[in-house]
Amino acid sequence: MHVQEWLETIPAVAIYALVGVVIGLESLGIPLPGEIVLVSSALLASQHGDIDPYVLGACATAGAIIGDSIGYAIGRKGGRPLLAWLGKKFPKHFSEANIALAERSFEKWGMWAVFFGRFVALLRIFAGPLAGVLRMPYWKFLIANVFGGILWAGGTTAVIYSVGVVAEAWLKRFSWLGLVLAVLVGLTSMLILKNRAKKAAAKAESAAEPAAEPVGEPVPVPAAD
Repeated sequence: MHVQEWLETIPAVAIYALVGVVIGLESLGIPLPGEIVLVSSALLASQHGDIDPYVLGACATAGAIIGDSIGYAIGRKGGRPLLAWLGKKFPKHFSEANIALAERSFEKWGMWAVFFGRFVALLRIFAGPLAGVLRMPYWKFLIANVFGGILWAGGTTAVIYSVGVVAEAWLKRFSWLGLVLAVLVGLTSMLILKNRAKKAAAKAESAAEPAAEPVGEPVPVPAAD
């Protein structure tokens, strides 16, 4: 049973709560398939009148904004030891290379990293906690968080729901394509970031190594008489 088939077995209120909680936990810093759950729920809403797309989008947006804000507060209080702890719990996501890449993104783009990070699978779990660790002013974080959450969560719900309504008959037969596309996009973005993180880590490691001292020519030792 894939995600959408399972969602069909639970009531609409539970779907609203599930979407909000999963996206909130993902935004807080826990690696969860928030995008897959949101896409599946939006597709389901286009095929079943019991699920209100406006309520669904509002729950997804609220989860994204609240989760990011809690992640920011935890990151600000926990500091870098928190990143080290997350690295032990989720080594694939919070590796030193991934954290270094995220930090460079924040240093270069500032609040835009929070905004656009919402659309990238890996950065989505980093944005809140890392913004807190790096002491980004909360008002900047809040603006980027709110607009990013609305555009990503609300926009994704609206687009997927609209496509489902327009092509309902097609989607009933091939609805799994939406999930496949979502998974492929998420995996592609993660692989690209992972590759960049490895290159950046290798470059930083080579730069940190002290330059080898030049070795002079050996001094000839006079032969004993």
